[in-house]
Amino acid sequence: MLIEHGTAQNALAALPEVARAAGVQSYAVCPEGVIHAELKNGRVAGATLIDDASPLYPPQLRDLTDAPPFLWVIGDPSLLKRPAISMVGARNASSLGTRMAKSLAAELGQAGYVIVSGLARGVDAAAHFAALDTGTIAVQAGGVDIMYPAENTELAANIAAKGLRVSEMPMGLQPMARHFPKRNRIISGLSQATVIVEAATKSDSLITARDALDQGRDVLAVPGHPFDARAAGGNMLIRDGATLIRNAADIIEALAPIAPQQPALPLQEPKPTKHNLQEASKLHMQILSRLGPSPIAEDQLIRDLKTTPAQVTPILLDLELDGQISRHAGGLLARVI
Repeated sequence: MLIEHGTAQNALAALPEVARAAGVQSYAVCPEGVIHAELKNGRVAGATLIDDASPLYPPQLRDLTDAPPFLWVIGDPSLLKRPAISMVGARNASSLGTRMAKSLAAELGQAGYVIVSGLARGVDAAAHFAALDTGTIAVQAGGVDIMYPAENTELAANIAAKGLRVSEMPMGLQPMARHFPKRNRIISGLSQATVIVEAATKSDSLITARDALDQGRDVLAVPGHPFDARAAGGNMLIRDGATLIRNAADIIEALAPIAPQQPALPLQEPKPTKHNLQEASKLHMQILSRLGPSPIAEDQLIRDLKTTPAQVTPILLDLELDGQISRHAGGLLARVI
Protein backbone atom coordinates (compact mmCIF):
# COMPACT_ATOMS: atom_id res chain seq x y z
CA MET A 1 0.00 0.00 0.00
CA LEU A 2 2.73 2.47 0.93
CA ILE A 3 4.76 1.67 -2.18
CA GLU A 4 1.70 2.18 -4.37
CA HIS A 5 0.38 5.35 -2.69
CA GLY A 6 3.55 6.97 -1.37
CA THR A 7 2.49 7.88 2.16
CA ALA A 8 0.44 6.34 4.96
CA GLN A 9 -2.09 9.19 4.68
CA ASN A 10 -2.58 8.56 0.97
CA ALA A 11 -2.95 4.83 1.56
CA LEU A 12 -5.61 5.36 4.23
CA ALA A 13 -7.48 7.78 1.96
CA ALA A 14 -7.48 5.18 -0.82
CA LEU A 15 -8.76 2.31 1.32
CA PRO A 16 -12.52 3.02 1.00
CA GLU A 17 -12.29 2.96 -2.79
CA VAL A 18 -10.18 -0.22 -2.69
CA ALA A 19 -12.85 -1.79 -0.47
CA ARG A 20 -15.66 -0.75 -2.84
CA ALA A 21 -13.80 -2.29 -5.76
CA ALA A 22 -13.67 -5.52 -3.76
CA GLY A 23 -17.42 -5.40 -3.12
CA VAL A 24 -17.32 -4.02 0.44
CA GLN A 25 -19.71 -1.06 0.63
CA SER A 26 -19.61 -0.15 4.32
CA TYR A 27 -15.86 -0.01 4.90
CA ALA A 28 -14.50 2.39 7.51
CA VAL A 29 -10.85 3.11 8.29
CA CYS A 30 -9.69 1.80 11.68
CA PRO A 31 -10.13 4.46 14.41
CA GLU A 32 -6.95 6.27 15.32
CA GLY A 33 -7.25 5.26 18.97
CA VAL A 34 -7.25 1.57 18.04
CA ILE A 35 -4.13 2.09 15.92
CA HIS A 36 -2.25 3.79 18.76
CA ALA A 37 -3.32 1.04 21.18
CA GLU A 38 -1.95 -1.68 18.89
CA LEU A 39 1.33 0.17 18.40
CA LYS A 40 1.64 0.44 22.18
CA ASN A 41 0.93 -3.27 22.59
CA GLY A 42 3.60 -3.99 20.02
CA ARG A 43 6.20 -1.97 21.92
CA VAL A 44 5.29 -3.75 25.16
CA ALA A 45 5.74 -7.14 23.45
CA GLY A 46 9.07 -6.10 21.93
CA ALA A 47 7.67 -6.35 18.40
CA THR A 48 8.52 -4.23 15.37
CA LEU A 49 6.01 -3.23 12.68
CA ILE A 50 7.41 -3.47 9.15
CA ASP A 51 5.53 -1.95 6.21
CA ASP A 52 6.00 -2.90 2.57
CA ALA A 53 8.08 0.22 1.90
CA SER A 54 10.58 -0.60 4.65
CA PRO A 55 14.06 -1.89 3.72
CA LEU A 56 13.39 -4.65 6.30
CA TYR A 57 10.38 -5.94 4.36
CA PRO A 58 11.19 -9.31 2.72
CA PRO A 59 11.62 -8.69 -1.03
CA GLN A 60 10.33 -12.17 -1.92
CA LEU A 61 6.89 -11.28 -0.51
CA ARG A 62 6.60 -8.28 -2.82
CA ASP A 63 6.17 -10.78 -5.70
CA LEU A 64 2.84 -11.94 -4.27
CA THR A 65 -0.43 -10.54 -5.58
CA ASP A 66 -1.82 -10.67 -2.03
CA ALA A 67 1.32 -9.55 -0.19
CA PRO A 68 0.68 -8.37 3.39
CA PRO A 69 1.11 -4.58 3.60
CA PHE A 70 2.41 -4.88 7.19
CA LEU A 71 4.23 -7.50 9.24
CA TRP A 72 4.71 -7.63 12.99
CA VAL A 73 8.05 -9.27 13.84
CA ILE A 74 9.79 -10.31 17.06
CA GLY A 75 13.43 -11.34 16.83
CA ASP A 76 16.06 -10.88 14.15
CA PRO A 77 14.56 -9.35 10.97
CA SER A 78 17.83 -9.83 9.06
CA LEU A 79 16.74 -13.46 8.58
CA LEU A 80 14.15 -12.17 6.10
CA LYS A 81 16.99 -11.33 3.69
CA ARG A 82 18.58 -14.78 3.70
CA PRO A 83 17.72 -17.71 1.37
CA ALA A 84 14.95 -19.73 2.96
CA ILE A 85 13.22 -23.08 2.61
CA SER A 86 9.83 -23.75 4.18
CA MET A 87 9.18 -27.10 5.81
CA VAL A 88 5.69 -28.17 6.85
CA GLY A 89 3.89 -31.38 7.69
CA ALA A 90 1.57 -33.32 9.94
CA ARG A 91 0.75 -32.13 13.44
CA ASN A 92 0.38 -35.78 14.48
CA ALA A 93 3.69 -36.65 12.84
CA SER A 94 5.13 -40.13 13.21
CA SER A 95 8.42 -40.58 15.05
CA LEU A 96 10.06 -41.19 11.68
CA GLY A 97 8.53 -38.00 10.26
CA THR A 98 9.76 -35.98 13.23
CA ARG A 99 13.27 -37.40 12.90
CA MET A 100 13.23 -36.64 9.18
CA ALA A 101 12.15 -33.04 9.77
CA LYS A 102 14.91 -32.51 12.33
CA SER A 103 17.55 -34.05 10.09
CA LEU A 104 16.52 -32.02 7.03
CA ALA A 105 16.28 -28.75 8.95
CA ALA A 106 19.63 -29.20 10.67
CA GLU A 107 21.50 -30.04 7.46
CA LEU A 108 19.81 -27.30 5.43
CA GLY A 109 20.63 -24.82 8.19
CA GLN A 110 24.28 -25.85 8.06
CA ALA A 111 24.16 -25.31 4.29
CA GLY A 112 23.09 -21.69 4.82
CA TYR A 113 19.32 -21.83 4.54
CA VAL A 114 16.82 -20.33 6.95
CA ILE A 115 14.01 -22.76 7.83
CA VAL A 116 10.49 -21.31 7.68
CA SER A 117 7.52 -23.05 9.25
CA GLY A 118 4.25 -22.43 11.07
CA LEU A 119 5.05 -23.13 14.75
CA ALA A 120 2.48 -25.95 14.85
CA ARG A 121 3.09 -29.15 16.78
CA GLY A 122 4.66 -32.10 14.98
CA VAL A 123 6.77 -31.47 11.88
CA ASP A 124 6.75 -27.66 12.26
CA ALA A 125 8.05 -27.77 15.83
CA ALA A 126 10.71 -30.34 14.96
CA ALA A 127 11.98 -28.23 12.04
CA HIS A 128 12.10 -25.04 14.12
CA PHE A 129 13.90 -26.78 16.98
CA ALA A 130 16.59 -28.25 14.73
CA ALA A 131 17.24 -24.88 13.03
CA LEU A 132 17.36 -22.68 16.15
CA ASP A 133 21.12 -22.17 15.96
CA THR A 134 21.31 -21.65 12.18
CA GLY A 135 18.20 -19.54 11.59
CA THR A 136 14.47 -20.17 11.65
CA ILE A 137 11.34 -18.09 11.01
CA ALA A 138 7.96 -18.95 12.55
CA VAL A 139 4.93 -17.52 10.72
CA GLN A 140 2.03 -17.29 13.16
CA ALA A 141 -1.68 -17.44 12.37
CA GLY A 142 -2.64 -15.16 15.27
CA GLY A 143 -0.95 -12.11 16.74
CA VAL A 144 2.83 -12.34 16.94
CA ASP A 145 2.52 -11.99 20.72
CA ILE A 146 0.12 -14.94 21.09
CA MET A 147 1.62 -18.32 21.94
CA TYR A 148 -0.25 -21.01 20.01
CA PRO A 149 -0.28 -23.88 20.59
CA ALA A 150 0.50 -23.44 24.28
CA GLU A 151 2.78 -26.48 24.29
CA ASN A 152 5.18 -24.60 21.98
CA THR A 153 5.50 -21.57 24.28
CA GLU A 154 9.11 -22.34 25.21
CA LEU A 155 9.99 -23.00 21.57
CA ALA A 156 8.38 -19.70 20.55
CA ALA A 157 10.44 -17.85 23.17
CA ASN A 158 13.62 -19.48 21.86
CA ILE A 159 12.71 -18.52 18.30
CA ALA A 160 12.22 -14.90 19.39
CA ALA A 161 15.66 -14.98 21.05
CA LYS A 162 17.56 -16.73 18.24
CA GLY A 163 15.36 -16.48 15.16
CA LEU A 164 12.25 -14.57 14.12
CA ARG A 165 8.50 -14.73 14.69
CA VAL A 166 6.28 -13.10 12.04
CA SER A 167 2.58 -12.32 11.68
CA GLU A 168 0.40 -10.07 9.53
CA MET A 169 -2.36 -10.21 12.16
CA PRO A 170 -3.02 -7.53 14.80
CA MET A 171 -1.35 -7.79 18.18
CA GLY A 172 -3.31 -9.88 20.65
CA LEU A 173 -5.42 -11.70 18.03
CA GLN A 174 -6.23 -15.28 19.02
CA PRO A 175 -5.87 -17.56 15.97
CA MET A 176 -9.00 -19.12 14.50
CA ALA A 177 -9.36 -21.87 11.88
CA ARG A 178 -9.83 -19.40 9.02
CA HIS A 179 -6.53 -17.66 9.80
CA PHE A 180 -4.30 -20.67 9.09
CA PRO A 181 -4.83 -20.96 5.29
CA LYS A 182 -4.15 -17.22 5.02
CA ARG A 183 -0.97 -17.67 7.08
CA ASN A 184 0.25 -20.45 4.79
CA ARG A 185 0.79 -18.18 1.78
CA ILE A 186 3.38 -16.25 3.82
CA ILE A 187 5.20 -19.46 4.80
CA SER A 188 5.59 -20.44 1.15
CA GLY A 189 6.07 -16.85 -0.01
CA LEU A 190 9.11 -16.30 2.22
CA SER A 191 10.82 -19.36 0.74
CA GLN A 192 12.24 -20.40 -2.59
CA ALA A 193 10.97 -23.93 -2.04
CA THR A 194 8.47 -25.76 0.16
CA VAL A 195 9.23 -29.22 1.55
CA ILE A 196 6.38 -31.50 2.66
CA VAL A 197 7.54 -34.08 5.19
CA GLU A 198 4.23 -35.77 6.14
CA ALA A 199 0.76 -34.59 5.13
CA ALA A 200 -2.70 -36.08 4.89
CA THR A 201 -4.82 -35.49 1.81
CA LYS A 202 -6.82 -32.86 3.72
CA SER A 203 -4.28 -30.70 5.52
CA ASP A 204 -2.86 -27.21 5.85
CA SER A 205 0.39 -28.58 4.45
CA LEU A 206 -1.20 -29.24 1.05
CA ILE A 207 -2.65 -25.72 1.10
CA THR A 208 0.90 -24.44 1.62
CA ALA A 209 2.10 -26.60 -1.28
CA ARG A 210 -0.61 -25.18 -3.55
CA ASP A 211 0.30 -21.66 -2.46
CA ALA A 212 3.93 -22.38 -3.31
CA LEU A 213 2.90 -23.62 -6.74
CA ASP A 214 0.77 -20.53 -7.37
CA GLN A 215 3.71 -18.35 -6.32
CA GLY A 216 6.11 -20.08 -8.71
CA ARG A 217 8.11 -21.77 -5.95
CA ASP A 218 9.44 -25.33 -6.02
CA VAL A 219 7.53 -28.07 -4.22
CA LEU A 220 9.38 -31.09 -2.82
CA ALA A 221 8.07 -33.99 -0.75
CA VAL A 222 9.32 -36.89 1.34
CA PRO A 223 7.70 -40.17 0.25
CA GLY A 224 5.92 -42.33 2.80
CA HIS A 225 4.34 -45.75 3.13
CA PRO A 226 1.15 -46.07 1.03
CA PHE A 227 -0.77 -47.41 4.05
CA ASP A 228 0.10 -44.42 6.25
CA ALA A 229 -2.58 -41.71 5.90
CA ARG A 230 -0.04 -39.15 7.13
CA ALA A 231 1.97 -39.75 3.97
CA ALA A 232 -0.93 -39.72 1.51
CA GLY A 233 -0.69 -36.02 0.69
CA GLY A 234 3.05 -36.07 0.09
CA ASN A 235 2.78 -39.19 -2.06
CA MET A 236 0.02 -37.52 -4.07
CA LEU A 237 2.23 -34.47 -4.69
CA ILE A 238 5.07 -36.69 -5.87
CA ARG A 239 2.71 -38.53 -8.20
CA ASP A 240 1.69 -35.16 -9.68
CA GLY A 241 5.27 -34.06 -10.27
CA ALA A 242 6.71 -32.74 -7.00
CA THR A 243 10.39 -33.55 -6.52
CA LEU A 244 10.92 -36.66 -4.43
CA ILE A 245 13.52 -36.08 -1.74
CA ARG A 246 15.28 -38.56 0.54
CA ASN A 247 17.64 -36.23 2.37
CA ALA A 248 18.92 -32.66 2.53
CA ALA A 249 21.39 -33.34 -0.29
CA ASP A 250 18.46 -33.98 -2.64
CA ILE A 251 16.95 -30.59 -1.73
CA ILE A 252 20.25 -28.75 -2.16
CA GLU A 253 20.81 -30.45 -5.52
CA ALA A 254 17.30 -29.52 -6.70
CA LEU A 255 17.96 -25.87 -5.79
CA ALA A 256 21.61 -25.84 -6.88
CA PRO A 257 21.34 -22.90 -9.34
CA ILE A 258 20.34 -20.53 -6.52
CA ALA A 259 21.72 -22.27 -3.43
CA PRO A 260 23.68 -20.15 -0.92
CA GLN A 261 27.40 -20.78 -0.54
CA GLN A 262 27.29 -23.92 -2.63
CA PRO A 263 29.85 -24.85 -5.32
CA ALA A 264 28.51 -25.00 -8.84
CA LEU A 265 27.18 -28.44 -9.72
CA PRO A 266 26.98 -30.00 -13.19
CA LEU A 267 23.84 -29.16 -15.09
CA GLN A 268 21.07 -31.65 -14.43
CA GLU A 269 18.30 -32.77 -16.70
CA PRO A 270 15.40 -30.33 -16.20
CA LYS A 271 12.79 -31.63 -13.76
CA PRO A 272 9.09 -31.39 -14.62
CA THR A 273 7.90 -30.39 -11.14
CA LYS A 274 6.39 -26.96 -11.77
CA HIS A 275 4.98 -27.83 -15.18
CA ASN A 276 3.29 -31.04 -14.03
CA LEU A 277 1.93 -29.50 -10.84
CA GLN A 278 0.65 -26.46 -12.70
CA GLU A 279 -1.10 -28.69 -15.22
CA ALA A 280 -2.67 -30.72 -12.41
CA SER A 281 -3.80 -27.55 -10.63
CA LYS A 282 -5.26 -26.17 -13.86
CA LEU A 283 -7.13 -29.40 -14.56
CA HIS A 284 -8.37 -29.44 -10.95
CA MET A 285 -10.01 -26.03 -11.45
CA GLN A 286 -11.38 -26.92 -14.90
CA ILE A 287 -13.11 -30.02 -13.53
CA LEU A 288 -14.72 -28.11 -10.67
CA SER A 289 -15.86 -25.34 -13.02
CA ARG A 290 -17.64 -27.86 -15.28
CA LEU A 291 -19.33 -29.87 -12.54
CA GLY A 292 -22.47 -28.81 -10.71
CA PRO A 293 -25.06 -30.42 -8.45
CA SER A 294 -26.67 -32.16 -11.46
CA PRO A 295 -24.68 -35.33 -12.26
CA ILE A 296 -22.99 -35.72 -15.64
CA ALA A 297 -21.22 -38.69 -17.20
CA GLU A 298 -17.48 -39.03 -16.54
CA ASP A 299 -16.76 -39.82 -20.19
CA GLN A 300 -18.65 -36.68 -21.23
CA LEU A 301 -16.55 -34.62 -18.80
CA ILE A 302 -13.37 -36.06 -20.30
CA ARG A 303 -14.52 -35.19 -23.82
CA ASP A 304 -15.46 -31.66 -22.74
CA LEU A 305 -12.01 -31.19 -21.22
CA LYS A 306 -10.35 -32.53 -24.40
CA THR A 307 -8.00 -34.68 -22.33
CA THR A 308 -7.49 -38.37 -21.48
CA PRO A 309 -8.81 -40.66 -18.72
CA ALA A 310 -5.24 -41.16 -17.47
CA GLN A 311 -4.94 -37.43 -16.79
CA VAL A 312 -8.39 -36.94 -15.31
CA THR A 313 -8.78 -40.05 -13.12
CA PRO A 314 -6.14 -39.14 -10.47
CA ILE A 315 -7.59 -35.62 -10.14
CA LEU A 316 -11.12 -37.00 -9.78
CA LEU A 317 -9.90 -39.33 -7.03
CA ASP A 318 -8.28 -36.42 -5.18
CA LEU A 319 -11.46 -34.36 -5.44
CA GLU A 320 -13.58 -37.30 -4.29
CA LEU A 321 -11.32 -37.94 -1.27
CA ASP A 322 -11.42 -34.23 -0.50
CA GLY A 323 -15.22 -34.30 -0.48
CA GLN A 324 -15.56 -31.82 -3.36
CA ILE A 325 -17.23 -34.21 -5.81
CA SER A 326 -19.44 -37.29 -5.46
CA ARG A 327 -20.00 -40.34 -7.65
CA HIS A 328 -23.44 -41.59 -8.62
CA ALA A 329 -24.72 -44.74 -10.25
CA GLY A 330 -23.97 -45.18 -13.93
CA GLY A 331 -20.58 -43.43 -13.86
CA LEU A 332 -22.07 -40.00 -13.12
CA LEU A 333 -20.24 -37.24 -11.29
CA ALA A 334 -21.56 -34.20 -9.41
CA ARG A 335 -19.98 -31.35 -7.48
CA VAL A 336 -20.74 -31.27 -3.74
CA ILE A 337 -22.27 -27.85 -3.03
